[in-house]
Amino acid sequence: MRGQFTGWPEQAMDVLWQLQGEPTHAIRERHRADRERLIRQPMIALLNEVADSDPRYENFSVWHYRTDSWWWQHQGAVIRLGRKIEIGLRFALDGLRIQGAWWYPDPGQVDMFRRAVASEGSGRELSAIVEDVRNKGYDISGDVMKRPPRGYPTDHSRMDLLRHRSLIAARPLGCEEWLHTPEAVERVLSAAADLDDLLMWLVRHVKRAT
Repeated sequence: MRGQFTGWPEQAMDVLWQLQGEPTHAIRERHRADRERLIRQPMIALLNEVADSDPRYENFSVWHYRTDSWWWQHQGAVIRLGRKIEIGLRFALDGLRIQGAWWYPDPGQVDMFRRAVASEGSGRELSAIVEDVRNKGYDISGDVMKRPPRGYPTDHSRMDLLRHRSLIAARPLGCEEWLHTPEAVERVLSAAADLDDLLMWLVRHVKRAT
């Protein structure tokens, strides 16, 4: 039976403090079991509860550790909604962060995105969605070309979006007491709802859901 999410224990922050800087191999190994139990396993439990709330969120992964110390200091996870379209979560000393992203596109995806942006109906829809997400406190970023893409008028009204080769909306969820309680599930679901229109637009126009 999978574990129920009760929050990240407060001791999780102590473990992350011990892993700051450039921890040696010996320090990492000393804290490996505690990190797994106090940090990674709660992330798995959280995402299982998120998936129970919405079956669209069932395809998720929670990262293991790598040689780079950054991966020991930040616990990442993704929920895949379509090809290269996902919700990302990251737990670290500064709390929990969420993002909705279409990135590292497959060949042809950028062209699909630009055609949808240039089209009046879908393009206007995306502009309104991005503005709404930004107004909710999300930073909008991505791989953005410095020059207008070929084949589109330089004065196109949505040139700011046409220059994107990826699109990311992200914000910190905070580092308050709720992180250590089951309330974190509702915080994540609320943020996922903020991102839903954007991610579903991408699923429809860049790649169908998988």
